[in-house]
Amino acid sequence: MEQDKTYLIVGLGLLGGKYAQVLSQKGYHVTGITHSRSTLEFAREHGYIRAGKTEDFADLVQGADRIVFGLYPTVLLDWVKKYGHLIRPGTLVTDVSGVKRGVVEPVQQMLPEGVEFIASHPMAGRETSGVTHSAEVDFAPANFIITPTENNTPEGIAWCRSLAETLGFARISILSPAEHDHMIGYVSQLCHAIAVCLMCASDNTELARYTGDSFRDLTRIARINDKMWAELFLWNKDNLISEMDMFSDALASMRQKLVDDDREGLEEMFRLSTERRKAFDKK
Repeated sequence: MEQDKTYLIVGLGLLGGKYAQVLSQKGYHVTGITHSRSTLEFAREHGYIRAGKTEDFADLVQGADRIVFGLYPTVLLDWVKKYGHLIRPGTLVTDVSGVKRGVVEPVQQMLPEGVEFIASHPMAGRETSGVTHSAEVDFAPANFIITPTENNTPEGIAWCRSLAETLGFARISILSPAEHDHMIGYVSQLCHAIAVCLMCASDNTELARYTGDSFRDLTRIARINDKMWAELFLWNKDNLISEMDMFSDALASMRQKLVDDDREGLEEMFRLSTERRKAFDKK
């Protein structure tokens, strides 16, 4: 990527903050916009951004060559509707949103002529949130997904890929917005739903003194950003409900094997799960 370009991060949260941190460390000129004064001060003090504002930020938007939106879907749409006209033609824009349908095309339609929005999703979130935890995020082992539409150019997609490589992502894939949301319903949202339900199924406060690693590992992501995940679940509820139904069927199948004292059936499920899990352990 060109080092002479100015990168504006809109939303200095966990991921937006990490983008700012990495790009600044690599010598890029990074500015930021956030609603929180304390977040802005933290980002400045730690060298994540060279300049930033919480309001009256038209100059930062107009001075940006590249923009990354680190915003929730509804906030992203509202921001583009209010301030998108400030973005200069020729600017390349991307995001970090966890859902794409209902986001990508409206944003592309609202942006000025000559501004290209190439949607993407860094699969690198954590159970923590906020810029103060950005340094904990590790992009190296994570996946990065680009979700272009017919409105995107090969040059724009190539830039988004180079951004991911610069940030340190080793595995970069391309999916349509619909394919992305279908996939994310299973590998991310269903996992969070299961972890939350495990913690909500009973009052297990006292279990912390007895539990082993299995319960801790399964419920790590149950420490969850309530506002963000409620929004992501609702925006992708058709896919998530479908995946919940599929999971419920698998759980019901295991339950029936227990009722039937079907040891062979249980062992068959365990063998299948072990075989399928091997795919995630390949380097």
